Amino acid sequence: MGELLVDLVAWMSDLPQGWIYFLILLVAYGENVLPPIPGDMIVVFGGYLAGLGRLDVTMVVLLSTLGGAAGFMSMYGIGSKLGTAILTPDRFRWLPKKRMLAARAYLARWGYGLVAANRFLSGLRSVISLSVGMAHKPIGPTIFWATVSALVWTILLTVAGFYIGENWEVVGEYLRGYGEVVVILMVVFVGVQLTRFWLNRQIPEDAVGDES
Repeated sequence: MGELLVDLVAWMSDLPQGWIYFLILLVAYGENVLPPIPGDMIVVFGGYLAGLGRLDVTMVVLLSTLGGAAGFMSMYGIGSKLGTAILTPDRFRWLPKKRMLAARAYLARWGYGLVAANRFLSGLRSVISLSVGMAHKPIGPTIFWATVSALVWTILLTVAGFYIGENWEVVGEYLRGYGEVVVILMVVFVGVQLTRFWLNRQIPEDAVGDES
């Protein structure tokens, strides 16, 4: 486990139940706004504590879902406010512009399907929410699908922590590998789309040349 996660887990273990619930909510929210926060693993740990009887599994799922959906909509609001200015090369340099372009390509193809899948696209969640905001997608369907995505993903993580027990941190290894695969597939997809776009632009020119 990363040092930040170790510190959080050690701290959470000594907190009263109410404060643990609050921390789960806070981390689930912050993970969308500050991606280095290990939100998924805190949810898994919450499931583990529920398995020990220290927490209620329904509350872990509910608070994690609420925090995740609220975090998504916060980034959506920022994207909606700033628009395409986010992609200006000399501004917001800390943002992963390549991933944001990839998210826009996904959004153009799959629409709300991307919002529904965002929790399963590790490493892309923040850029997806920003991109959806930049596209000014209607807020109602966005909230609905962001919440559904957070709920399904949270249930899976909580159940994993609940049943795996003391080996709950093993889930992190699978999540890291899963995230790497997602990023690779994203890069391949964008590469294919850019190649197709370039080829489609060349075809009319070649056709005109043949006719002359």
